[in-house]
Amino acid sequence: MQLNRKTVVVTGASRGIGAGVVKAFLARGYDVVGTARSATKSKELSASDHLALIDGDIGQFETAQKVAELATKKFGSIDAVVANAGIFLVKPFTDYTAEDFKSLVSTNLEGFLYITQLSIKQMLAQKTGGSIVTITAALARNPIRGVTAAVPMITKGGLETITQHLAMEYAKDGIRVNAVAPGAVYTSLHRETPKDVMESLSPMGRPSTVKDITDAVMYLTDAATVTGHILYVDGGAHFGRW
Repeated sequence: MQLNRKTVVVTGASRGIGAGVVKAFLARGYDVVGTARSATKSKELSASDHLALIDGDIGQFETAQKVAELATKKFGSIDAVVANAGIFLVKPFTDYTAEDFKSLVSTNLEGFLYITQLSIKQMLAQKTGGSIVTITAALARNPIRGVTAAVPMITKGGLETITQHLAMEYAKDGIRVNAVAPGAVYTSLHRETPKDVMESLSPMGRPSTVKDITDAVMYLTDAATVTGHILYVDGGAHFGRW
């Protein structure tokens, strides 16, 4: 274990935004613990001396415990968290089922809650501050007609709220809590979405790339006096009509 290396935990790490975030932190000299249901089978990442991959459902407290313990035992600290794991369903409000809701709450809310609690406890013990960055969604603030995502946005709106409350609660401990709120992003989730539909979701006519989101995460992780901030990466979708 090298001295002075920082450790970051990334959830939903096996592909897309999560895998992009993992690669960006590795390039900056961080040790990384990446978790997802099939993290060890990721086609984008391979475990190494500085990257530990662990499988599991982050909506389960036991998984969060294993992730936090692995970070501290293998790398010696938890200095940053990127709570990226999330699921997103689009259907008419009256078609959402009880199972849909339970799945959304488990992954999007419990998946944030448990790993963040454990990480903040570790950061407080270390007394060296830290950074939490959550991936929310621009849709939580700016509904788009035709994108019927009311129930998932209950969870994403909740993440925006807790981001600001935790930022205030732990400001004096040097633990910063921020969020990135993407709009439409080119990931495997949208591989079958027509190009014109994707472009219609952004006032700029340019959906974000994984790198755009990753750059925002890295900025918030580094920005020493930015906390309680929701950084929209959505081509302007959150503040207007188009």
